[in-house]
Formats: sequence, structure tokens, C-alpha cells
Amino acid sequence: MESNDPAGPEPRSTNDSLGPEPRTPGAPEFGDDALRRLEQRLDRASDAAERLIAERESMRSLPEQMPDTDRRFVMRVPPQPYLRWDTNDYSLDPRLVGRRVEVRISQRQISAVALDSGEIVASHRRSFAKSLTFTDPVHQVLLDQLRGDRRRGPAVEVELRPLDRYDALIPA
Repeated sequence: MESNDPAGPEPRSTNDSLGPEPRTPGAPEFGDDALRRLEQRLDRASDAAERLIAERESMRSLPEQMPDTDRRFVMRVPPQPYLRWDTNDYSLDPRLVGRRVEVRISQRQISAVALDSGEIVASHRRSFAKSLTFTDPVHQVLLDQLRGDRRRGPAVEVELRPLDRYDALIPA
């Protein structure tokens, strides 16, 4: 195919063979729309970064020592010497039943101190698991000693007889 144009054939691009792209009336060019949206997003991102920098400059630094966030309250040691906190039971010294103690609960520890003498009534690592009982081995020994008489009942003397006596009672 020869061209009758004296200047020679026109250079052809790869898209020329497909012809012009069809356009929907009233629709913006995709490239223009995408660029406009991208510029808006970049503007918003830079605005947010600038606001964050300004906010950090206006904020105070954290204090050297953080405020005390422990929960504290006063209670009497009940007859069953356990403290219930967050569905868990923590043992208290059973010798102090009826006395007032100050309980201090932090994120890591539960402790109790007798108000009248200042002695430590309990010190347990706090657990966030549910429905557990934590008993200090020393508290368990003291509790067994204090409950021992009630559980065993009064001491009763039982006569031990030789088995020959029973053989004599039953004729063979």
C-alpha cells in the first residue's frame, strides 16, 4: 500500500490501529478524575500530618512518677478468710478473723495489711482468670490447725481388744 502523500507515510502509533476511544457523554476523563482524587487524598494526608505535629508540640511530657492507680479499701477479715476480687478468691491470714485490714489491689498484686498492727495479712499475685481460688500454703496450715478441733470432733478413747476375746464369744 503506497501513500499518495508527497511527504511520505505518517508515522503510526500502536493505538492508531484501534481508532479513537469511545467516550460517554458527560463523563470526565478517567485520568483527570483519578489525578484530582489523588491530589485531594494527598492534601488530606499532609493536613493530618501537620495537625499531628502541632498537637505533639502542644502536649506536655508524661510525669516522672506516674499517679497511683491501685484500688484501696478497708474490710474485716470474714470467718472464711478469703477476699473475693473479680470472681477470684484470695486467702487471708485466718488468725486475723474479725480484724480490719486495708486491701490494696494493683494490676499485678493483691495485698492486705492489718490496720491495728501493720502486719502483712496477704500477698498474692493477681490473676485475671475467672473463678479461681488462691490459698497461701502458710494460710492453709493455719486454717487446718484452727479448724482441726471442729473437723475431728472431741477426742474419744476407744478400747482395743485382742481378737481371742471375740473367738471365745462365738462358738465355732
